[in-house]
Amino acid sequence: MRIAAEYSHLNGKEFLLVHKPHLLQEIQAIITTIDADQFKTKISKERRMIGRELYSPVALNEQMRGAFRDRQWRESRTSYWVTEDPKLIRKTLGMAPQEQRAEIEAAGYRAIMSYNQTDFVKDRVAVEVQFGKYAFIAYDLFVKHLAFYVGDIIDVGVEIIPMKALQEQMSSGIGYYESELYNLLREGRGIPGVPLILLGIAP
Repeated sequence: MRIAAEYSHLNGKEFLLVHKPHLLQEIQAIITTIDADQFKTKISKERRMIGRELYSPVALNEQMRGAFRDRQWRESRTSYWVTEDPKLIRKTLGMAPQEQRAEIEAAGYRAIMSYNQTDFVKDRVAVEVQFGKYAFIAYDLFVKHLAFYVGDIIDVGVEIIPMKALQEQMSSGIGYYESELYNLLREGRGIPGVPLILLGIAP
């Protein structure tokens, strides 16, 4: 695989180049070790592509996950407590989970435990490999990475997604770089409020 395009949001790439260039190099190296052609194994059953040989999103994802795990990138989870009152949520956002719960319950509301999970974290950098539907990429960019950043677990989030040229050789409904770049830029310079690197990959 190769990195065909990239976008640095809120100086995400610049931060890594200055503070953690070895991690950026490691991410780049992992991507280039994947031979996408080995995973062109899915025979489509979709009406418009019936019988066509496609790249398998599941197999590509598993191969990528294995490569990250081999380099000691680990799955991570951040937990927090939510409730129905917006003022109370704003008040507790920056607190530790147990403090959030205590504050919510002391105010007479039900505290509901929730969490976000990310594919890989290493030395305060999170990586999401996304060959799923459009909605999953938006959730990664605007919820997951931000939750880990606000929780002071990461400094930068990296989102790896297919270019259109790769996506159109996969199942329908999978998100792709050019569209997600548009969605990100449409929100404006400061949204989401977390440094990100968007990487578009292709065979």
